[in-house]
Amino acid sequence: MADDKTKSGGRHQASTADDLEAEALHLAEATDLSPNQARELIRRHGNDRKKLMELAKTFKAES
Repeated sequence: MADDKTKSGGRHQASTADDLEAEALHLAEATDLSPNQARELIRRHGNDRKKLMELAKTFKAES
């Protein structure tokens, strides 16, 4: 069953718009990112919270 689309190779992506929004809001609240920056970071890098938190430290908040 190599074609099983439910398996993501250990990398979980936000699967719905609601999941993305919830994850983005959490990231924005936990860091100095705007919700827009958080959404973009999740789109580019997936939703591994540990990785996102590390990446968020390198961003500055939008003015």
